[in-house]
Amino acid sequence: MNYPFWEVPFIGSGWVIGMIAIFHVMISQFAVGGGLWLPMAERKALKENRSDWMAELKKHARFFLLITAVFGTVSGVGIWFAIGLAQPEATSTLIHNFVFGWAMEWVFFLVELTTIAVYYYTWGRIPDKLHLKVGWVYAGASFCTLVIINGILTFMLTPGETWLGVAGTGAEASKFWNAFFNPTYWPSLAMRTLVCISLAGIWALITGARIDGDKQPALKAGYLRWTTRWLVPSFVFMPFTLIWYLLMVPESQRALLTLGISTIGSGTFSQVTRLALVMIITSATIILVVYYLAYKNPKDFTVAHACAVLLMALIATGSGEQAREMLRKPYVIGRHMYSNGMRVSAVAGANHDGYLRKTLWLNEDTSEHWAQGEAMYRGQCGSCHTLTGYRSLNRFLVGRDRESIGNLLTMLHEYKPDSSYRRFMPPLTGTPEEINALGDYLYAQTITPQHAPDTTLKAQK
Repeated sequence: MNYPFWEVPFIGSGWVIGMIAIFHVMISQFAVGGGLWLPMAERKALKENRSDWMAELKKHARFFLLITAVFGTVSGVGIWFAIGLAQPEATSTLIHNFVFGWAMEWVFFLVELTTIAVYYYTWGRIPDKLHLKVGWVYAGASFCTLVIINGILTFMLTPGETWLGVAGTGAEASKFWNAFFNPTYWPSLAMRTLVCISLAGIWALITGARIDGDKQPALKAGYLRWTTRWLVPSFVFMPFTLIWYLLMVPESQRALLTLGISTIGSGTFSQVTRLALVMIITSATIILVVYYLAYKNPKDFTVAHACAVLLMALIATGSGEQAREMLRKPYVIGRHMYSNGMRVSAVAGANHDGYLRKTLWLNEDTSEHWAQGEAMYRGQCGSCHTLTGYRSLNRFLVGRDRESIGNLLTMLHEYKPDSSYRRFMPPLTGTPEEINALGDYLYAQTITPQHAPDTTLKAQK
């Protein structure tokens, strides 16, 4: 525990990352897919000499520029602030291993920002062929950012045996490419590419829905039907890439999904299973709505319909991202670092010498029993739980006596293979005295104020 604890009331620090990251992913994937959709649509318009299409595409390009360049950029910076505060140990590991990867991504990102601005502001001011080339440069740069970030994201789930073999030795960076092209890299890249393509088409439906079907029926019908056909490859191949991805996920992590599926009859859903069901239901609904309204009856396809489809697509995307995060449990970096920042290799040492032995973030009187318990909570529980809000420990422990809480902590500390908590939670580390201090601290959170330790939050030694 070498970093200070960032406490976010009620929602916890993890959801700060989650809200920013999910919002950013929705935009960034639109940026990648839309970067391909725009030059493809422009190419079609130029080939068929459709000036009416070009007018609509310029409107869509302006909308695309505002969404991706403004909100995408701001949310991307927000992710860096959030992960640095909420998961400093994991962030440090990723920076040390992928600093050159992130440097490459930033180069492509700068090209991306420059070309999309040039693409929009030179519309009709430079030759059509040159303008189209600018669009293709943007598409290539945008896709390259996906190629790089995908390697870092998939590393966190499946670092690979080669990288794990040198983890902790100081030679991790020498296995950069092994870590980058990890077991889930290719299926994830295929799946994310299809998601990007589908989001581009769904966002484009909004522009199409705004076309007046009474005044320009042929334009609206042609635009919406072409955009609907654009979505077909994603809907056809997505299930296959998802199966490929799941086959590459370690069995221990895949069990979080299969557990809920195998017990679906009794209603025992795991959170990953719930998210998977949301993805399936929303995706199926999108297919039906797009086909029967946008394709079969384009004149009657309104902005409200398009926004409803977009909302379902964003729900499916957000559910997918949350499910991917949940699959990592109990790790933040698979088999290397637990979700509370404790390295797997450091567990034995923390149990023998003490979890708090190197902690700088205690009260002035480091012998205080209460201060030790609070530091144990912050370091080992606070990354996933809050006391009274999201995943509330107060709600989970209320009604338990001190002995019951102690038994639970013992179970988490022993971390036996048959423990029901092992699939989701990291082991509780520390000496018996530290674990006892944690138990006293947690027990004090579950009892009424008049029976709690004194209001200075200091328990007797």
